[in-house]
Amino acid sequence: MKKLLAVTPSKCIDCKKCQVACSFKHHESFEPERARIKVQTKGEEDGIPVVCLQCEEAACLSVCPTGALQPHNAEGVIELDEEKCIRCRACVAACPFGNITYENTSNKVQKCDLCKGEPMCAVFCPTGAIAYIDVPDEGHNV
Repeated sequence: MKKLLAVTPSKCIDCKKCQVACSFKHHESFEPERARIKVQTKGEEDGIPVVCLQCEEAACLSVCPTGALQPHNAEGVIELDEEKCIRCRACVAACPFGNITYENTSNKVQKCDLCKGEPMCAVFCPTGAIAYIDVPDEGHNV
């Protein structure tokens, strides 16, 4: 069964634990600014987690000149092959949601890979604003 990250902005308290967990998973450092998820501040205590949507018809896939971005598994996760990536940043410009970024510290394109099936942003979200959920098959009604 396909899974996706579901975001409920009304539950977000802008604690940024999702960003800290992501940065530690991918960079082994607690640097929220290096996370592959961003929390946009909405007020003093509210935020909106912004995550890659793993689009079925992803603009990032269509513009990548080297095929560095490819759907990886049955769940539809679009993964970045860093060895094929030439850092042209076409995918960064193509994403209509701003969910692919260029990270200056490492000189690499960054994109959510759902932590290979256990997204740390969802694991460490204290309010359930981010959840990794099953998506029902199209042929079944919910």
